[in-house]
Amino acid sequence: MKIVIGSDKSGFKLKEAVKEYLKEQEYDFLEIGTTDPDSPVPFFEVAPEAAKLIQTGKADRGILICGTGMGMAQVANKFKGVRAACVESVYAARLCRAINDSNLLCMGGWLIGPEMGLEMSRIFLGTEFKQGLEEWRQRHLENAKQQFAALEDQIYLAEK
Repeated sequence: MKIVIGSDKSGFKLKEAVKEYLKEQEYDFLEIGTTDPDSPVPFFEVAPEAAKLIQTGKADRGILICGTGMGMAQVANKFKGVRAACVESVYAARLCRAINDSNLLCMGGWLIGPEMGLEMSRIFLGTEFKQGLEEWRQRHLENAKQQFAALEDQIYLAEK
């Protein structure tokens, strides 16, 4: 699994902690955005870059961190095929994958401490769509995912 990880200045410290975790676990990852807090890259430039990497298949999943996580999620979700979730708990990190098949985890560097951010990242990367759910719910979610994709197609076709 190829991961894209990025932050703006507000998410830099948490991103560095998560990046070290990715190295320790030997994940294949690409770092984007702010790599030096003295040369910050704003969230509205980082999120599109990550979204495009996911769209093109150059990354399977991503982790983006800004002050609240909300800006990254809002921008990334403008891109077809990107399902960014702004989460603030381990439980939400698991469910955004299991229920929503999110491919982009967004966190807030002002809100999430390093230990919590590492655990949220671990759970996000280690959970698959529909994992641990009842069979009836898995069928329901597969249908919901297909309907979501059809709706997304309608929206993007309408814009052309």
